[in-house]
Amino acid sequence: MSNLPNQEEITRILQEGDPAALREVVTASHPADVADAIEELDIEAIWNALQTVPIKDAAEILSHLPIEVQERIAEDHDPEQVARIVEKLSADDRVDLIKQLEPELQQKLLAGFGAQQRRVTERLFQYDEATVGAVMSPDFAAVPAEMRVSEAMDLIRLEAPRKETVYYIFVMDNESRLIGTISLRDLILANPNEIVGDIMQRDVIQVRADEPRTVAADKIKDYDLIALPVVNGGGKLVGIVTVDDILDLEEEEATEDFHRMGTVGSVKTSLREASIALLFRARIGWLTALVFVNILSGAGIAHFEATIDAVVALVFFLPLLIASGGNAGSQAAMLMVRALATGDVRTRDWLHMFGKEILVATLLGGAMAGAVMLIAGFRAPDVLVPVGLTMVCVVIFGSVLGMSLPFVLTRFKLDPATASAPLITSIADIVGVLIYFTIASWWLGDTIAAAAEAAEAIPL
Repeated sequence: MSNLPNQEEITRILQEGDPAALREVVTASHPADVADAIEELDIEAIWNALQTVPIKDAAEILSHLPIEVQERIAEDHDPEQVARIVEKLSADDRVDLIKQLEPELQQKLLAGFGAQQRRVTERLFQYDEATVGAVMSPDFAAVPAEMRVSEAMDLIRLEAPRKETVYYIFVMDNESRLIGTISLRDLILANPNEIVGDIMQRDVIQVRADEPRTVAADKIKDYDLIALPVVNGGGKLVGIVTVDDILDLEEEEATEDFHRMGTVGSVKTSLREASIALLFRARIGWLTALVFVNILSGAGIAHFEATIDAVVALVFFLPLLIASGGNAGSQAAMLMVRALATGDVRTRDWLHMFGKEILVATLLGGAMAGAVMLIAGFRAPDVLVPVGLTMVCVVIFGSVLGMSLPFVLTRFKLDPATASAPLITSIADIVGVLIYFTIASWWLGDTIAAAAEAAEAIPL
């Protein structure tokens, strides 16, 4: 680990204008480590570093930089020079960057690519962002079924440096249709004179390019694959999705889910780089909407003004009780959103999960009621029963709401992560107020009536 680069070392080398030293550092280090060391430098320093090292190394380093840094490099520098580096990126990384740019700049970069790279990039560019085609790589290792093992090995040896992975070799027929697969290990161990089609695995796990990209993620996880072949509607092999692509996808999906659960709009850049205006726009919508939702809580409290006037001690427990309902709902929603996302729970499991959640919530509510009734016994014994009953009811309501809302959203083809904590908390607050004061009005009816008569008896 002692040879890992650091920002100070690279900055010093750049200031000294010593390209040989910089190339030495890059050669001795992993591109990800170099990218890590330079990503906080100003854009010009990063660009100078990329220009100093060999173009292949520059592309490797660029691919590990945050996408917003890549975007600024492309926007701030000569398109022809940028295109020379971007062209060397893997096809999927290249498309990811170009999609971030303005159409005019996209065309300038594409014009700087070689004919083949431009053709591949434009083809991948056509796929919708949510499909497998948008994350696949066309750099796969494939051989014809009728080829001998020795010939296949020669071909793989020749093409390996340009391929994403060669651990899986895909077997095609004369029309480029995927008909089988063979591992590099099996190919190495096979008799050199055998025909590839005779020893290949015919039952191939595959995915279509127009399917949702989450389908590819699920198949790679379910079958423990390193690479998943992608075919078009005619069964022709058009690309692969590798496990590192899925890791990037999982990170992106998890970030989006966290944003939705926090009622935050789309933030495509990093939080550190995001402008104040962008963060304001991402957050103001839901917060404003929830202001109007929470007005209903105030209306509910106003409706029970007589109850509050008669037993002021009720107010002491109000924040505690409604917060407990919201917290229970947020917990249940978080568990269910994750379970639905991983496939651990399906929409058909709603009734089973509903029954289980009722039992769990009743136990939770009972335990929390015991704690709050202990406090009420010292603070205000006359409201001990309403407080305890309310705690049980609000925890059950909040838990069932939090558990059910993700199911409802999934049923209507919406993202269950939209069942966010602030939304559930706001609904639980409104219902909690109504539950609390309804129970209190029923249990303390005589006290409230007596207080009302006393108030009427006081002369104006």
